[in-house]
Amino acid sequence: MGFQKYVPHISSSLKLAVPVMLSQLGHVMMGVVDSMMVGHVGAVPLAASSLANVAFNVILLFGIGVSYAITPLVASAHGEDDARKISDVLKHGLAINIINSFILVVIVIASKNILYHIDQPEDVVVEAIPYLSVITFSIIPTLIFQTFRQFTEGLSRTRIAMVAVIGSNIIHVPLNYIFIFGHLGLPAMGLVGAGWATLISRGIMAIGIALYVYSKDFKKYRHGFSFGNYSKSLVSKMLNIGLPAGAQFIFEVAAFDMSAVMMGWLGTKTLAAHQIAINLATISYMTTSGLASAATIRVSNELGKKDFTTLRTVAFTLLWLAIAIMFLWGLLFVFGKNFLPEFYVSDAEVITIASPLLIIAGFFQLSDGIQVVCLGALRGLHDVKIPSLFIFIAYWVIGLPLGYWLAFKMNWDATGVWVGLLIGLTLTATAMVWRFHLLSNKLKLQVAS
Repeated sequence: MGFQKYVPHISSSLKLAVPVMLSQLGHVMMGVVDSMMVGHVGAVPLAASSLANVAFNVILLFGIGVSYAITPLVASAHGEDDARKISDVLKHGLAINIINSFILVVIVIASKNILYHIDQPEDVVVEAIPYLSVITFSIIPTLIFQTFRQFTEGLSRTRIAMVAVIGSNIIHVPLNYIFIFGHLGLPAMGLVGAGWATLISRGIMAIGIALYVYSKDFKKYRHGFSFGNYSKSLVSKMLNIGLPAGAQFIFEVAAFDMSAVMMGWLGTKTLAAHQIAINLATISYMTTSGLASAATIRVSNELGKKDFTTLRTVAFTLLWLAIAIMFLWGLLFVFGKNFLPEFYVSDAEVITIASPLLIIAGFFQLSDGIQVVCLGALRGLHDVKIPSLFIFIAYWVIGLPLGYWLAFKMNWDATGVWVGLLIGLTLTATAMVWRFHLLSNKLKLQVAS
């Protein structure tokens, strides 16, 4: 049979994945648009947005990771056709995410002045702090949105979040233009204006999806909007999936954030170049992140049905799709290394530094696509703790120390840091493929025997 066995699953997988890809892209495009528009104000505001996101993204993505517990549990219950169980997951997920969002806001606000103590350019820190103070509050609407997003995606209704995110982006761009550059009688706020545009857009996005889920289409799940009578066992189950998933984001995103700190040690223009390369790599990552969400949904469905042969076939179909997509992204980054940075800045020195970073980004596209889809499939199997350990080792024990050594001891500068990231991603991808094959094959053999 060979490759032919994957063909029937391509269409159904893409039907789930494409709306998620577009919504993921839409979500990250807020940051991309911020960087592009702020970059035209100057290299310092662009570097400041990168530095602020060092503190912000790792916290926000931890919260998003915790919300990921909702999708596999909803998808499994959907496979069992158990509406009450689905409603309970929504109800408990909403409570967990609201509480978590307030905790995370307090953490960022309380620790933001750490930016003054990590040896970054002072003019960059001065611009980063006010921006960070504003976007931090967008954690609350983002995690409320994530609750309903993961819920609807668990029901295989992936277009709802896509529409909400696209709508928020349509609002975000003109708000950015008004607040950053000063229009309609408002003063030019620069980077802080981008923060306000993001906060308002995410608030509208959260309200929009909550109202839609409360509509008649989901009437039988309205129990999920109630408060009280929480189940300790369900909270524990969700946290056992969500907290390690959040830890995965911390280990991976914090590794990229630490690379930004190291870039700051090399200067403002190096940090600005790093922000450009990271922005572009994030766009490509989000396309396969959509495939990862589809992997979580479909693997969870098949797990609920106990069809482990189809479970493996579905996961590897999505893995092949990720490889194909990321190969194309890799080509774009390598051949577009000189013109892509021009969308962000006109500073020739920043573009010169960014170009070789995009070549390295091109090479790690395959590893990035493989690891994110395998992580999604493993979440579908409710396996999150061991993958978190693998990610920690790949980045923090091997990739980052090696990147530091290459950058500062071997004088490879920015290129050295990014080679360390390339190695960390490659090790992670290898470990995730091995882990998924091991677990899914074990389930398949158990049924066969």
